[in-house]
Amino acid sequence: KIPIAAIEDSAAMISGLKDNTPKSITVKKTADFSISGDGRAENWSLTNWEIIPQRDQGNIARVTKFKTLYSDKGMYFLFYCEDSILTASMEKDFMDLWTEDVVEVFLMPDERMPAYFEYEISPLNVELPILVSNHNNDLTRWMPFHYDADRKVVHATNINGGMKKNKAAVKSWTAEFFIPFKLLRPLNNIQPVSGKRWRANFYRLDYDANRMRWSWSLTEKNFHDYKNFGTLLFE
Repeated sequence: KIPIAAIEDSAAMISGLKDNTPKSITVKKTADFSISGDGRAENWSLTNWEIIPQRDQGNIARVTKFKTLYSDKGMYFLFYCEDSILTASMEKDFMDLWTEDVVEVFLMPDERMPAYFEYEISPLNVELPILVSNHNNDLTRWMPFHYDADRKVVHATNINGGMKKNKAAVKSWTAEFFIPFKLLRPLNNIQPVSGKRWRANFYRLDYDANRMRWSWSLTEKNFHDYKNFGTLLFE
């Protein structure tokens, strides 16, 4: 039997193909906890899964969803990605991860300025953290220097139904990570409190059959269309 939750996830994902509604979620506060890669921490029970709609029509449908929480020190994210084959050959950080299987988070704490933080992580637990300046679609990217422990993203991934290697047959993979607020400097408004709002978006790319795309809030030209980002409301 197929679990009811899986059926509901698939229905929500497929309906999202035509979902142009601006997205908004409430981010609940948590005490800090350890990252495992599979979301086993009890803290994740504080919040619900949010479906990321698949934006490509075709014969392959894959469920993608995420959770997010925040603490006094930073933000926590958990992604679940239904999959069949891992396309992930890159084994070093700061590579062009978006050309293979990846999930992405874009955080824009101050929407008055065309700048935001972008974080990408592959199934192999390889990461890409960058700041992006986006003036009239002219993108300038900056990577962190002295990427030390108090600023470094804590991250882990887990593979279900297969091995953690390129071209492995799998059932799904998860990515769990913690982004310290300190890493978001010099962006403004990076220490949220109750009632604060950020703009944000959440994405996935997969290459099982050509290039498939998922986006939480629908963008027009590309993933950097920040005017169509969704909204995070901090509880």
